Amino acid sequence: MRLQATTAIVVALVLSGTAASAKTTIEVLRAVTTNVEQKINAQAAKDFEALHPDVEVKFEYIANEAYKQKLPTLLQSKARPDIYYSWGGGVLRDQEKAGFVEDITDQVATEWAKTYSPAGIKAFTVNGKIVGAPMNATEVVFWTNLKLARKAGIDISKIKTWDDFLAAVKQAKAAGVTPIMVGGKDKWPLHFFYGYLAVREAGEAGFKAAMSGEGKGFAAAPFVKAGEDFKALVDLHPFEPGFMGTSYEQASGRFGDGEALFHLMADFDYQGAKDRSQDGKGIPDDQMAILRFPAVAGGKGAPSDTFGGVNGWVVSKGAPKEAVDFLAFWNGPKYQAEAAAQGAYIPTAMAAISAIKNPFFKEMAQDLSASHYHQTFLDQALGADVGATFNDASADLAQGVITPEQAAKEIQDAWSFH
Repeated sequence: MRLQATTAIVVALVLSGTAASAKTTIEVLRAVTTNVEQKINAQAAKDFEALHPDVEVKFEYIANEAYKQKLPTLLQSKARPDIYYSWGGGVLRDQEKAGFVEDITDQVATEWAKTYSPAGIKAFTVNGKIVGAPMNATEVVFWTNLKLARKAGIDISKIKTWDDFLAAVKQAKAAGVTPIMVGGKDKWPLHFFYGYLAVREAGEAGFKAAMSGEGKGFAAAPFVKAGEDFKALVDLHPFEPGFMGTSYEQASGRFGDGEALFHLMADFDYQGAKDRSQDGKGIPDDQMAILRFPAVAGGKGAPSDTFGGVNGWVVSKGAPKEAVDFLAFWNGPKYQAEAAAQGAYIPTAMAAISAIKNPFFKEMAQDLSASHYHQTFLDQALGADVGATFNDASADLAQGVITPEQAAKEIQDAWSFH
């Protein structure tokens, strides 16, 4: 009897260990985000695990630049995440071409087509395959410190054109106010200036022509003119001292601390600047405003054109089917509505848009809905290699070590070999 009992205990322990090891783990990798979003993600994981006791969800957050550098290596290894954050565009197309993403069309096409806008689904469809889901839409704007605007005697409602903006920068400097905070160390925040000016100068037709290889491509006159517009700003020395040594995260926190009049950044910086400020509160909402990127006189782009992204999640190759189930659960209207209500981001799930309470996000959502041309971040849209060249050219222009003609030529040369 004792032998039988011992055997039974051993068998039970083995079975127990087998059951534990059979638990499916879903690993989600995200470029570091706000505390608000992280709490929502943690709650969604907890809720999903309660419904699926055999599944464990793990989130990992990595600093923005480290994420971009680490992800390509992870995707080529056995340690690749099951779901990862993506800015879409050419980088996602490259990942699909390399075989790093899962085709989940059959699992989600019917259901998800009703959840998101057609544009959102399109952003995460590559070569006819749905490979992920959109989470948020972003618009790049000038976040503005109204207290400093008053100190400098600037009425931002009167800034309509690029010339108006340059005049405001001069006025801020004359009043002893740092005009613009920027994370030059990471380069991509500088590409927001050059990229948005290219959208204003070239417009949708100009970008389509450049990407299809027509004429001089990205070395055509509108792109050179965008560089000249950027140089006109750079020549005013508008950024904080040592801006090329400032990371995005540092710039975000310093803007939240009230150190500059403007910060050109997307909606995600609303909460980010608060979280990274010294007091964790940042600039009070009633002391802050957003300024749409100004129009450029003679530019071919419409003033309503927007620059930003449609960001979301990608399912990596070989991920368990539970990963798709979790993505549908977590990235759906319920948690996106919670994120919208708390001001985490502008959701892409159509049923969640009405939950937006943040007045800045409401304004951005209206901008995006009225935009006939939305250009996604160029360091993503053009693919990793050409995107890096665009960022490098932006940083070189900001430091005055390259001419607008040279910058445009470098981008075109990279594009011609992409």
